Amino acid sequence: MTNEIKKYLGITIHQSKVESKLIDTYETDEFKRLLIEYLGSENDKIRAYLFIPKARQIIGGILVHHQHNGQRHLGKSEVAGISGDPYQFFCPELAKEGIISLAPDSICFEDRRTNKSGIEPDSNPDNDWLQHYNEMCYRILRGKSLMKKVIEDSSIGISLLMQQKGIEINNVGILGHSYGGNTVIFHSPFDDRIKYSCSSGAVCSYKTKFANNTGIEMAEVIPNFTTKYDIDDLLKLVYPRQILIVSADSDKYSQDAKQIYQSVKKEIGKPNPEKNYHCKEFQGGHKLDQQRFEYIINWFVNKFKERKASP
Repeated sequence: MTNEIKKYLGITIHQSKVESKLIDTYETDEFKRLLIEYLGSENDKIRAYLFIPKARQIIGGILVHHQHNGQRHLGKSEVAGISGDPYQFFCPELAKEGIISLAPDSICFEDRRTNKSGIEPDSNPDNDWLQHYNEMCYRILRGKSLMKKVIEDSSIGISLLMQQKGIEINNVGILGHSYGGNTVIFHSPFDDRIKYSCSSGAVCSYKTKFANNTGIEMAEVIPNFTTKYDIDDLLKLVYPRQILIVSADSDKYSQDAKQIYQSVKKEIGKPNPEKNYHCKEFQGGHKLDQQRFEYIINWFVNKFKERKASP
């Protein structure tokens, strides 16, 4: 089914070398933060923060996708710990643990906005929304989807991450909350280079969203997709690699995550699927809190250390 859904989405997973340009450098005692620029799947410019640990031995690398939160002026800078919610500041904390991370702007966010760049909101917030809406609509009218663009850009990020010194083929991960978590769900199944995935606040079936009038993120608008597939079909394709599903009991964007997890474990028909599929539900709503933030970081740290220790 992997090739079937991949063909349906029309995606190409990037595998070749990525050239990047250094824009700026910032250093602390614990890490070096590089602002770099490289080309996306349509030869459009993508800016990203690359975190290189200084105080710890490198144990792995993670592509970190930012959330949406209706704040398109915040993309890479939030997960880079520069602005926004402290419980989204993944990259500095991962660096302190010896993990290289790459945090790119997704299309329509921060430096990839049409009318304004940087972390200042547009004086007319409709500008950012309209750009995002048009990016979706124009692709659909051409027989494509915004999700295709998001996945292909993400795969370029994995290629760039794997070029970094200290990264080994078996210690590469991907992480995202909410919108970023959606990207994890749709990218991980089709890219065997990703050995560890974490999707937070995003695992929810289309069926449940329809039944509860839950909003659909623009990249998830894929013509006719739900006539054939749903989120569980994507998650099954991650096997035998590992994935962590993080949800909350009052989060409408992950309200049937536990049921999907149980269904996927059963449907893959393999012994001890909990070695590969992990699910953790917390109390609370959609917004991340300290408990979830620390749990996600510790999960990756433990997995990478286990991999390092294995023969």
